[in-house]
Amino acid sequence: MRLAVQEQVLPGDTMQAKWATALDWGFDAVELRGRGGHALRERLPELRAAQRDGLVMPTVCVEMDHFIGDFDPARRADALANMASQLDVIGELGGVGAMTPASWGMFSRRLPPFTPPRSPEGDREVLLDALGRLGDVAARAGTALLLEPLNRYEDHMVNTLGQAAELAAATGLSSVQVGADTYHMNIEEADPLAALREHAGRIGHVQLSDSNRLEPGAGHLDWAALLRCLDDIGYDGWLAFESRLSGPADEVLPRATAMLRSARGVPA
Repeated sequence: MRLAVQEQVLPGDTMQAKWATALDWGFDAVELRGRGGHALRERLPELRAAQRDGLVMPTVCVEMDHFIGDFDPARRADALANMASQLDVIGELGGVGAMTPASWGMFSRRLPPFTPPRSPEGDREVLLDALGRLGDVAARAGTALLLEPLNRYEDHMVNTLGQAAELAAATGLSSVQVGADTYHMNIEEADPLAALREHAGRIGHVQLSDSNRLEPGAGHLDWAALLRCLDDIGYDGWLAFESRLSGPADEVLPRATAMLRSARGVPA
């Protein structure tokens, strides 16, 4: 089991300090956050230095207010450009991939006005264009674009692993994969473990949080069953914490990593 944690929950003024804490709390890597304005690319000197000091950075999760499925063409183009630069950076760092949803907070069919300004056919056209372009970038960078399904209240286009896997397959590119998030799966999948089994061939990354978006162990998900399922489908990639915290980080995160390792039968 390889556990990662997102950088923003780790204390420390440098990536080296954050890395020391991550190791102390039972993690094996740090997942980066990719802000807009090509911020990750600007951090390359800092990240290269941290990598020389041992920091492992397998993935980056985009952190912007507009994404590859945006309704506005200019915002969509900017999201594409930023994702391309994040793929290049994570590839240079020897990482697995860069993760993005189709959109976040832009529209929900479950909230007024209920009908989006673009048709389902238009959504698909926009997403396939973006995924194809970024899949080509990922292939050149030796990494993967990871499409993350979000729950119905946060995105109206891609909510399930099946939807994401179908879009990824439609690109014809192995460099376009699915990023599975256990919180969103808890809401959207009728049977999360069955969904993982069905789409195992496209799962490129897994993010962890409990049923309430808190750290693993703070909600009601069956972590032992999830870990057994991932073992059964042959998933040997990273498990990255993307969660809010139920208490002080130095208390709840070491407890969560110990729980997961115990649930899988690995000594803490």
